[in-house]
Amino acid sequence: MTIPFDLTGKTAIVTGANTGLGQAISVALAEAGATIVAVGRSAMDETERRCRDVGARFHSIQADLSSLEPIERIVAEGAEVGGRIDILINNAGIIRRADAIDFSEKDWDDVMNINLKSTFFLSQAVARRMLADGAGGKIINIASLLSFQGGIRIPSYTASKSGLAGLTRLLACEWAAKGINVNAIAPGYFITNNTEALRSDPKRSSDILARIPAGRWGDPADLGGEAVFLASSAADYIHGIILPVDGGWLAR
Repeated sequence: MTIPFDLTGKTAIVTGANTGLGQAISVALAEAGATIVAVGRSAMDETERRCRDVGARFHSIQADLSSLEPIERIVAEGAEVGGRIDILINNAGIIRRADAIDFSEKDWDDVMNINLKSTFFLSQAVARRMLADGAGGKIINIASLLSFQGGIRIPSYTASKSGLAGLTRLLACEWAAKGINVNAIAPGYFITNNTEALRSDPKRSSDILARIPAGRWGDPADLGGEAVFLASSAADYIHGIILPVDGGWLAR
């Protein structure tokens, strides 16, 4: 009997895997049997320990995706570790906060370079290899509620995540018939480094919690199952979706 969520024999590149959502996704894919190629700017010892504890193969690549320089190295190492790259999780991302009227060019460029530009060109590099051997694969982008809404004080983040939703759909349209599934997950308000400022502000935290039907902030582990699903054969006929994982926020 085939188990559709089994990722045994698959190799997954996960960017931003050192902490938070990337770490949780790495562990979930590892639990499903995948080999993990973890990409991050800082040490990934905890991610490695948790992945190896469930019996997964693990390889880390230290890289800064604020430029395109490391992309070919990431793809080459990932392919060498697993034989081929079957899954790409584009999770690396940053946020900058300031009123739109005061927002700087640097804060705009820093966010767009990582959240959107590097995501596209890493996807392109991985897809070229997937297309070359004809075996297809899965690409999963980590979008945001700000792919659907405007937010406040985060203009470059909102622009990047809105752009990422559009990019997900475009790549799905171009690559679906060639065996590559491109989809996205849109997390709501999760307990991560990116939301530390919000959680530290009593009024903002209270206002956010009051809007979430589930009544709590998301835990990074809440995202793992969705990533496994979209990376597995159970999602072979799913292309171009932006899946909210938000405790019911968008339903409110």
